[in-house]
Amino acid sequence: MTLVYPIILTKTKRGYVAYVPDFDIDAQGKDLPEVVSMARDAIGLMGIDMQDDGKTLPMPSDPYSLRYSETEILSVIDIDFDEYRRANDQRTVRRNVSLPSWLDEKATRSGINVSAILKDALLEKLASS
Repeated sequence: MTLVYPIILTKTKRGYVAYVPDFDIDAQGKDLPEVVSMARDAIGLMGIDMQDDGKTLPMPSDPYSLRYSETEILSVIDIDFDEYRRANDQRTVRRNVSLPSWLDEKATRSGINVSAILKDALLEKLASS
């Protein structure tokens, strides 16, 4: 799900600050590319945390409804929360897998990481489907 959120950029002595009104958060960067990247990251982190807590993501405000000074810049950030989660959520989960005991023993003796093999096989299977 891709959403586009408005941000308000303010120039500072050290770069820029981006305020994201819909999440009431700030991000900063030394230049425009960095502050935009940091704002996208802040939105992504806040968004997946909200989803994990069972909260609804805020709908993006209409950029024309926002007030900002003539020294500030109004811009927008697009973010695909599903893609952001895939790229940044590296949590692991424990799954119980049933294997014949002889196969488990052979894998252990061979130094094979069964979890890694299962992960690779799942990624390959999902990529082909």
